[in-house]
Order: sequence, then structure tokens, then C-alpha cells
Amino acid sequence: MDKIKEFLKNIKENYMKINPMAREIIETIIFVVVMVIIIRFFIGEIRWIPSGSMRPTLIEGDRIVVERFSRFYKTPERGDIMVFYPPFEKLPNTPWRIFSRLTGFFCKDIAYIKRVIGMPGDKFEIKTDKDGRSKVLINDEALNEPYIYSEYYEKNCTEDMICGPVIIPEHKYLMMGDNRGNSYDGRWWGFLPEDRFIGRAVVLFWPLNRVKVLH
Repeated sequence: MDKIKEFLKNIKENYMKINPMAREIIETIIFVVVMVIIIRFFIGEIRWIPSGSMRPTLIEGDRIVVERFSRFYKTPERGDIMVFYPPFEKLPNTPWRIFSRLTGFFCKDIAYIKRVIGMPGDKFEIKTDKDGRSKVLINDEALNEPYIYSEYYEKNCTEDMICGPVIIPEHKYLMMGDNRGNSYDGRWWGFLPEDRFIGRAVVLFWPLNRVKVLH
């Protein structure tokens, strides 16, 4: 304990020897970084849409607000548009990678955005009729999905896909893009653990002609 106190004392003494202007710059930078971490972790963040997997709801280049505070008191609901780390994405816990995730500075971790379709305990199934139109069934009832790009998914179910019928495990979710013919989603990579969620998309704020609240 004495060695720690001595170490901290030396740091403080050396810090006070720094030029006052340099100290002010350092303190400002530390304050900004701390505030960025607090805002991103507890409140929300801004993200942009890189692909067309969520068309027509979200298109390439859209800017959205992702809120993060609701995860402290509720779990995602069916229909929520969520940002998350896919289950196959490794998240190294080195100090730098943790710092980059908290601040967004030089963050290389890949995040996806999809819609919650299947909830824990749901029976999930995709059925395609003779005309090629596909429907999602939840607990044997067709899901009303006015937001999807088309009922023609283009890519039919195969043995290496999750199309059901299957019961979604506890604490896991089935995520799908609104553009079912062009979305690499839970049909291929499986169920999403709930601890992979980053936040819920709530507002599309740019471009101005597309501003809307996201349900």
C-alpha cells in the first residue's frame, strides 16, 4: 500500500511540473474522452447505414440515433430495430479494443443492424408457397410484416439455413433484415445472444427528406 501511495505521489508531483497550458490541454482531452464514454455507454450514439439489408426502412447512407439506456431496464421486443455484434464476430478484450468500443475511436469491431423477429421461447418457421412468396410464422401464426421489401425472398431455404420449425432458446433472438432477398442474417449465422446487443435504433435523422421515428 505504501508503494502505491508513493507511486501516485510521484505521478502527481511530475504532473504538476508540466507547463500549465499543457496541463489544461491534457485535462480537456481526458474530460472529452470520459464524456464520450459516458454518453456512448449510458445514453446513445450515432451510426450510419452501410448496406441495403434493411431496405426499404433504412437505405445506404442513412444516419440514425441508437439509444442504449433502455437495455438497463428492458429486453428487446419483436419488431425493434437493433444494432448488435453478430455472434461470429470476436470481441478481443485488450485495453485498446475495449477503449475503442467505448469511445468509437478507431473501432474495428463489426456491428450489424437487423430487426428482432424471433423472441426467446418462440416457435419460428419460414414457409414458402407455390408462387414463391415467403411468410414468417411465429408460434404457428403468420407474422404481419408491412415493413419488408418483398415477400419474394429470392433465396429459398436450404439445409444450412435456419428456417424452422425451431424453438428459439432462452436469452437468444432471431434477427432478420427487412430486405429478405439481400440480408445476411440469423437465417445463416443462427441465434443472437442477448449480451451482443448494442442499442435500439430510434430515429433516422439524415438525410432530412427521410427523417422519421423508427418503430
